[in-house]
This record gives sequence, structure tokens and C-alpha cells, in this order.
Amino acid sequence: MRPLLPRELVQLLAEGDLTLIVTYQHSGGTVSDSHRLRLREVSRLYTSARRGCESYDGPVLHTLVPDPATLADVLPTDRLLPNGMAIPEIRRELRRISNLRNFKAVLASWTLLMSLVWLGTRGPWWLTILAMLAMGPLHVRFAILMHEAAHKLLFSRKSLNDLIGTWLIAYPALVPLSAYRRGHFAHHKEEFGPNEPDIAFYRGYPGTRADLRRRLIRDAVGISGAKNLRFLFLATTKASSRRVALSIIAVQVAMAVGLWLVTGRWWAYFVLWLAPWMTQWRVLNRLRAIAEHGGMQQSDDRRLTTHHVRQSLLARIWLVPFNTGWHLAHHVDMGVPWHQLPAFHDELVRAGYVTEDITFASYRDLWRAATAGSLS
Repeated sequence: MRPLLPRELVQLLAEGDLTLIVTYQHSGGTVSDSHRLRLREVSRLYTSARRGCESYDGPVLHTLVPDPATLADVLPTDRLLPNGMAIPEIRRELRRISNLRNFKAVLASWTLLMSLVWLGTRGPWWLTILAMLAMGPLHVRFAILMHEAAHKLLFSRKSLNDLIGTWLIAYPALVPLSAYRRGHFAHHKEEFGPNEPDIAFYRGYPGTRADLRRRLIRDAVGISGAKNLRFLFLATTKASSRRVALSIIAVQVAMAVGLWLVTGRWWAYFVLWLAPWMTQWRVLNRLRAIAEHGGMQQSDDRRLTTHHVRQSLLARIWLVPFNTGWHLAHHVDMGVPWHQLPAFHDELVRAGYVTEDITFASYRDLWRAATAGSLS
């Protein structure tokens, strides 16, 4: 049997109607069947069907937004409020910050940094390459801890949260914490709204594989990183941003000198910290951003603004450490610290708010759907 893709079926896809009539042709005639598909399955059917067509000039799949019919209207419940947040007595526990756990996370991140730099400067060239590759996920860890600090969730005492979050996490990661906090709160207030700081990461999906490939190559070779470094140095010329920019540069100089003294290799900082930040981290950051909000839309329902992806051990190590992969739960209540996000996610699942219909089986599935905008 060979699947056919009539123009009417394509129009249903383009209009967002995911109840599909699929027609098969075989020696005995034709057979039609109706299917109700989850969104992530549409791109697979679409591409498969297209490959069976001799010619086609119609529209392409143009949305990653879930079918509203799959979004169960289950709130409020006896444990969750109409906006999805837990009722106060449960929310208090979910929002409890573990100072000790976060201190260990910061210490472990710095210990891993020093260990990778030491190994990368003490062995053959291939060990240096491996250390560079491992630095990409470490930059992700620093970014997520900085994100926690921006939400004032790293330590319960605000002064300690901002002190450690700024000088030991954000500035080493070349991020101005205060500016990031302002932009990120605008992101949470209204995803895809007029003040969305990261709209360039989210719009344009589904796109083509060629488009994503071009962006990732630009990230991987350091073009995006060089642009960010340029902005940092330009910030030193403006009175409003000079102090923060110089502070970040001073921390980078201190790291460069410190790693030189510890390892005896002047190039340790540039090869094992700055280069991964300019290359591999950029790739991972873009892929994670797509997995969080790529192709979604502005809405009061967070299920229409934020993806949910089933978590695997490898993804949690390499791409989404500190439970940041439970991103839909984070957007329902941004006051829940990272170590409580799985528990809060479970609450949303039990309530029927998060279902299999809106869950991608893996990040690979999501990225495949995000590049289903072309048949090339």
C-alpha cells in the first residue's frame, strides 16, 4: 500500500484540523481511515505521505501549538487553583528553597570546572578535546543556576542569593544578572508578548532543516559568541552599563589568571572556558530554547506557550540539568525551585492538566517536528 496525500488533507493540516482522513490505494481499490493524532505525530505522517506523492504544490505544516481539543479543562481542583498553581498550603512546601542543596550544586559546578581544566591541561591532545566537550554541559549548569538566582530561588536570603548568584555564577558565565532578571521576568509575565527578550529563539518554527542547520553552524563556529562579546565590550562605553560590564570583564580576567597559575598553562582559560562558551554552549542554548518555547504562541494557557518533553538521563546530564526540562511546570509557577519541579509536575499530571497528548517523547522528536516546515 502507498499513502496518498490529496489536496483536501493538506488543507486540513494547514488549517490546524488534526482529524485526518488518510486514503490508501491497493490492488483492490481504495480504503479510507480516520485518525485523531497528537501534534508530534502529524509531521511524521505528513512527511511520510509526501514521500508517496508524485507531485505536490500545496501548503506545509506550520504550527507546533497543540490542538486546543487536546487541552483538558480540569482546573481548578482540590489541590490546584484555576491558574494551575497549587493551593497555598501545598504551594508553601513546593516553594521551599533548599539552601544546602543549592550550596552543594554551586560547589559541585566549580569543582567540575576545576577538574576539567586540570585534566584538559595534563594529558594528550585528545583529553583536552574531551574536556572542551564536557565544558558545554557545564556552561548549561552555570546558566541554570544563574536562572535560579534570577528568580531569587538559589538561596532564601536575597543578599546571599544575589551575591553568590552574581559573582560565582552569572559573571563567570558572562551574564549581567540584574539585566537578565528584568528581561526574564518580562518573559514570564507574557510569553511571546511585546517585551519577550528571546523571541528570536522561538519564532519561525516549524522551519526548515536548512534554516536550523545554518543557525547551529553559526553558533558552533563562534559567530554568535563573538557578537555577544562585542556587546559586552560596547557596554563599557555606556555610563548605564559600564560598571556591570567592567565587573564581568574583571571576573573573566581573574579566571584567566587563576587558571594559568593553577595549571601552569596560559591558554587554559581561553581553550577550556571561553572557547566552549562561544561555541558548544551556543548550540546547546539554542536547542534548549527551541525545546522550551519554539513555535508556540501567546496565551494565558501555559500549555500553548511552553512545551513539555519526557525527560531522559542523557538529556538531563547534557542539555537540561537541575530539572529545567520540567519547563511547563516552571512556567505555571515560576516560584517553585528546581529541586521541586518534578513534584509539581506530578501534581499537574494527576490533575489531568499535563497529558500524553501534549508530551513529546524525546527532544529529538520535538526538534524533528520543529524542522517539519520543509519537505527538502
